Amino acid sequence: MRILLTGASGFVGSQALASLVAAQADAHAVSRQRPPVDGAFEWHQADLLAPGAAQGLVSEIRPDCILHLAWCVEHGKFWTDPANLDWVAATLALARAAADTGVRRFVGTGTCYEYDWPAEGPCDEYATPLAPHMLYDVSKDSCRRVLAAFFEGRQVAFSWARLFFLYGPGEAQGRLVSSIARALLAGEPALCSAGLAERDFMDVRDAGAALAALAMSEVQGIVNIGTGAASRVADIAQQLGRLAGRPELVKLGALPDRPGEPLRIVARTERLHGEVGFIGGRSLEQGLDEALSFWRTAARDGVKK
Repeated sequence: MRILLTGASGFVGSQALASLVAAQADAHAVSRQRPPVDGAFEWHQADLLAPGAAQGLVSEIRPDCILHLAWCVEHGKFWTDPANLDWVAATLALARAAADTGVRRFVGTGTCYEYDWPAEGPCDEYATPLAPHMLYDVSKDSCRRVLAAFFEGRQVAFSWARLFFLYGPGEAQGRLVSSIARALLAGEPALCSAGLAERDFMDVRDAGAALAALAMSEVQGIVNIGTGAASRVADIAQQLGRLAGRPELVKLGALPDRPGEPLRIVARTERLHGEVGFIGGRSLEQGLDEALSFWRTAARDGVKK
């Protein structure tokens, strides 16, 4: 199966590419920088925001499936970044190129922030209503709606993956797991909110494998990419403290809670497990321990990751 993967050098995209390579897919990676992935794949250096780039790539590669991960994702900026509008346009151009060129399958990626989070229970692809929160999630959901309408009746199977809370190798330094891990390894106080909120944390390597499995499947519609398990933010911080051997450095309540933050965001994963057939391979403890190892190696090598 020939798969065109956009955003292939990113936090999630590089892991999806590694899984496609491991599955011996005919993987064609599209990104501005060469992905840090070993194995057999074709790299196409391109900027999808450039006029005509999408049509040129799809015409050249002639993929069976497009797995589209490229978007504006700079930590702390992407929520309100005007570039979200540019990526909506670029995604629709890619979709049109796919339909015009005979691509059989298109998998886009969204976010759990598209949901109107229920106070109890998981976010269900079929039953949970949606609600706007920020420009990022509104752009993602608007894009999904247009894509679904466009592909209907055009012989293109369409799926939309909603990502939950990812952590792991290559994570931006300001995110929860990376910031706490780096502080602990430096022997500094790991500042955290009270941490009462429950989130669905998934190792990015498992998320990449889930996306690859979805791309190679025949499943259509919305599919949550998560573990289905709820973990309190405080428990994540304290577990990192124990794994690092410095539990006394974890300072719960040192940072204010974000106003308006929901208490629970957790995925319903029956579609991912039962239809896509993906079962994640890492426990939370294993993933957090390996995240610590990643940042320990980065600190030792003096590499900014």
